[in-house]
Amino acid sequence: MPNDRHPENRTPSPTEVTAFTEAAEVTAFTEAAEAAEIAVVGCGPVGMTLAALLGKAGHSVVVLERYPGLYGLPRAASFDGEIMRALQGLGLVDELAPTLRTQDAYEWRNGAGDLLIRQVFRNVGASGWADLYQFHQPDLETALHSLCTSLPNVDLRFGTTVTGLSQDRDQVTLNTSDGATLAARYVIGCDGGNSFVRNTLGVEQDDLGFSEPWLVCDFTLRRPAADLGLPSMLQIGDPEGPTTVITTGAERQRFCFLLDDDDDFGRERAADGVWSRVGRYLSRDDADIARTATYTFQSLVARRWRDGRVLLAGDAAHQMPPFLGQGLCSGIRDALNIAFKMDLVLRGIRGAEVLDTYQSEREPHVRGVTATSMELGRQHTLRDPVLARERDRTLTAHRRALREPDRIRLPDLGPGLFASGGGRLSVQGRVSDGRRTGLLDDIVGGGFRLLVAEQALPRLNRARLSDLGVTVVGFGPTPTGAAAGAVVADPDGTHRRWLSDLGAAAAAVRPDNYVYAAGPDADAVANQLLALLTPGA
Repeated sequence: MPNDRHPENRTPSPTEVTAFTEAAEVTAFTEAAEAAEIAVVGCGPVGMTLAALLGKAGHSVVVLERYPGLYGLPRAASFDGEIMRALQGLGLVDELAPTLRTQDAYEWRNGAGDLLIRQVFRNVGASGWADLYQFHQPDLETALHSLCTSLPNVDLRFGTTVTGLSQDRDQVTLNTSDGATLAARYVIGCDGGNSFVRNTLGVEQDDLGFSEPWLVCDFTLRRPAADLGLPSMLQIGDPEGPTTVITTGAERQRFCFLLDDDDDFGRERAADGVWSRVGRYLSRDDADIARTATYTFQSLVARRWRDGRVLLAGDAAHQMPPFLGQGLCSGIRDALNIAFKMDLVLRGIRGAEVLDTYQSEREPHVRGVTATSMELGRQHTLRDPVLARERDRTLTAHRRALREPDRIRLPDLGPGLFASGGGRLSVQGRVSDGRRTGLLDDIVGGGFRLLVAEQALPRLNRARLSDLGVTVVGFGPTPTGAAAGAVVADPDGTHRRWLSDLGAAAAAVRPDNYVYAAGPDADAVANQLLALLTPGA
């Protein structure tokens, strides 16, 4: 869903991309009166995820937010198992789990109530978590805020509007509404669809051709949604008024209504009109209105995601209609991608040019997801009754011909920081180290990992890999311990099947859980990872 922040625009001043040595960065950084390694503009979920990842890696981060506190109102409503795995890595699962709703199915019906599609979601998907979760965004923001404030090297500054941005070969300088000047080695603009950072850089956007006005209504329920007979995830393709109904978390419900014209925005937000629209599902005795908002769902992609020492992430870089539930997911993926590459640059392992692979990897993924979301939206919002009836016949015939609908598969990443066999998302299953049984990341940790078949372990230079921070994990029938190079039991066969499907004896996995390299020669894969992580190699 588009971010409804409205930062001020500035006259564009684009700058040239240049790579710098770590020594030059350190000199410039230490000369600044008030400085941070990273400045993040925007304290939404994407900005805080990025701050937490970089803070946990040991870097100094300041986050600048124009609002006086967390936004506090629901916006995004779903994320997938890949993002749940990222939250697992941040240590937030136990806190968030009670607030989430695991989504088991997604239905499309026509205006008469006839079932057109029923997509069943897995309780355990490739990332080790359910395929889809519904959530209340303020709960996620609260958890991320608590994590960021627990990190001594992360500074959250609310009520601080960025009013100026300039950069030279050594640093970025930000001017703020309180008259302060902040210098940072790098700046990431996570400041929403109307991004001040993007506008100041003069970055244009590609309009992919989707623009629709919607009324979004969030309710706090007085009884559980199931007790009220509310659909958990339903698209109603009624030409008279396309509607979406979803349960967004513990005792929370959202309704979305396509509007005829954005000129109706002010009138449609009125409470009496909202209650009239939801009357077939809810009464005033059942729930309270938590928020009503009007949005124009759009499909926009920034043409440049990096300008020198400044990067764009989340809605500042791309916006998509919400029909696939991937808007927030895409922003979190941006943060994961930037964070580990920025860590490599700040530690002097790779040059700044590696940051260009952020856009080359993420943009094709975003465009692919956006195209699918747009197609779903166009099918859902047909207003011509004749075309809608034809859609209904086609979808009904397709559903009857299949035992289950085709599962939507997200694309791999585009070309970038990969060696042979890289670019796809890795899997996570249960493993045992002989003392504990749990999900892979909980047992062996995150970061760079080399996952290998047990028989390939003896040939590897495990000491060198360990020195460079790589966790080597072998998969076999019985565990031998949790130290670097240990064998863990793979009781469900998840990882061994995955390696077999890749035709690989080993797979090198990046901190964002995407495969860096994979192949039948484990030693060759290990050497590719060593080359990446050896400074100057």
